[in-house]
Amino acid sequence: MQGVADIDARRLIARTDQLLALPAVRSARERLGDRVVRTVVRDLQERARRGELAPADIEPALRAELADRGPTTLRPVLNATGVVVHTNLGRAPLSAAAVDALVTAAGYVDVELDLASGQRSRRGAAARAALLAACPDAEDALVVNNGAAALVLATTALAAGREVVVSRGELVEIGAGFRLPDLIASTGARLREVGTTNRTRLQDYAGAVGPGTGCLLKVHPSNFRVEGFTGSVTIAELRALAEEHRIPLVADLGSGLLAPDPLLPDEPDAASALAAGADVVTASGDKLLGGPQAGLLLGRTDAIGTIARHPLARAVRADKLALAALEATLTAGCAPVRLALHADADLLRRRAEQLAAGIGSATTTQVDVVAHDGRVGGGGAPGVPLRGWAVRLPEWVAAPLRTGSPAVLPRLHDGACLLDLRCVPEGDDDRLLGAVLAALETGPASTPDGKQR
Repeated sequence: MQGVADIDARRLIARTDQLLALPAVRSARERLGDRVVRTVVRDLQERARRGELAPADIEPALRAELADRGPTTLRPVLNATGVVVHTNLGRAPLSAAAVDALVTAAGYVDVELDLASGQRSRRGAAARAALLAACPDAEDALVVNNGAAALVLATTALAAGREVVVSRGELVEIGAGFRLPDLIASTGARLREVGTTNRTRLQDYAGAVGPGTGCLLKVHPSNFRVEGFTGSVTIAELRALAEEHRIPLVADLGSGLLAPDPLLPDEPDAASALAAGADVVTASGDKLLGGPQAGLLLGRTDAIGTIARHPLARAVRADKLALAALEATLTAGCAPVRLALHADADLLRRRAEQLAAGIGSATTTQVDVVAHDGRVGGGGAPGVPLRGWAVRLPEWVAAPLRTGSPAVLPRLHDGACLLDLRCVPEGDDDRLLGAVLAALETGPASTPDGKQR
């Protein structure tokens, strides 16, 4: 008898063509694509066949799942960590202007065309012009697809088959385990290490320069600091040596400041590096500049021209979306990264207190507002505190916050879940409150040994 009942239940499952004909499903097929929608339909039908879903619940479940699906599996996240340039969250969030520029550039655009003459033009001319306007110390500029590519391209074009002279204290490892020596060696250049980990002098560079030198390289350590008995050589000091031997001086700044920022006095910037004598400066566009993923090369006309003509430049060039977003970031006002870095501590405290009051009025959960230092992140300004405040909740709340809707990433510290609003747009405060209340409703989960997770 059980088998007959199962067969009858399976006959109640709606056919694929019936489900695909539903108005909401037809709309979703236009938005998400036929393959994605058919996969969702088949998954729900299979769940019904296994008895996990009643046949009558397939249609409402299908409408709900398709309504929640976006065109990508990437999920938006409210960044409540206090880390401004958060690598795991895609580094810099784009401004509204940059997002609009991305949408505009998604179609046919004159990225490499002069409409007046109908002739081919220099790729990304508008982004280049915006860069030069933002950094007048540069004579020319080039945009590639990321910061590492900018450095690789510069050393390839200027020193392939020759030596790159660099301090041992600047042979850093960047994200995901990539190491600067390996990156440069991949270009065909040979590293000539000078000095020691903690101290390098000008005579160390001078003793290494010879007929086989391709360039001098100055690298900002970025994501760490060496303190104590230390010494390094400035770009200005290296300029005279570079001129004496007629070799280019390249400065890799990493985090993408175009001009000095009083909040980050030890963070190098392109304008100062060029004024000090660097022929080429490389940096990222998606860190402190607050734009899309991009590599920036700024410098002297002859050096940038040599780099731009190298065959590798074609392989690492920026696409039209990055060029459009970069131009908008440079020309259309303050990027979210800049706003978060310079957020007013008193305003952050008031917002944190309002969030805590909202939580306290709706639940019996212990909630406090505590002083909390944010961080620049992305390898920028290591150790520099960004004074602010956070809402402290029980540690177990972090897991349902991460998996909720909207997803919220807090900071876990000293057995507590901390919500720092520095990187949360003020307009999202109500959404954050709703996410916290929903997470608290789930209750603390337990591990097999009976302890709270």
